[in-house]
Amino acid sequence: MTSLTRRNALGLFACAALAASARAAAPLPGDSVYHLHPRLVDQDGRPFDWGSTRGEPVLASMFYTSCEMVCPLIFESIRRTVDAFDKPVRDRVRVVMVSFDPERDTVAVLKETAARHHCDGRWSLVRGSAADARRIAALLGIQYRRLPSGEFNHSSVISLLDAEGRIARRTSTVGDVDPALVAAAKSV
Repeated sequence: MTSLTRRNALGLFACAALAASARAAAPLPGDSVYHLHPRLVDQDGRPFDWGSTRGEPVLASMFYTSCEMVCPLIFESIRRTVDAFDKPVRDRVRVVMVSFDPERDTVAVLKETAARHHCDGRWSLVRGSAADARRIAALLGIQYRRLPSGEFNHSSVISLLDAEGRIARRTSTVGDVDPALVAAAKSV
């Protein structure tokens, strides 16, 4: 009986691995953000593959670390939104925050920012080239421009991506939870 159970367990494991592999190999929908392959690095200095979040719901936004007004509110909004999700979504959701100030937002600065905002293992604060930041902003519907002072004027958009990287919902609500975004997360 033990070897049969072991054999069944191995068979189930193999089936699960094949299913996961098939999902990863399945073609992406045309409107998936995962068609973009930016070269990103996370707050720990590791290469970050934008497509590594495929299969999970993702809250994605952009920021710059020296922002003193809107960006801290974006972090707070995302934290409160994650807390508002039902447990099954909360346990799976990932957060990707992309800097649009790669010149100043070094890996060390991103790491310090992650600690300051109490970002846990589900959060990835990433940086890439200025060109990659521009392309990601276009996909997420975020507008920004550098001011002569070196600061940025920018929109505050949080996007909920479904498992295939399609934008399921966007919100510009900052400092609070958008109930429509929380409701949309139940179906991703």
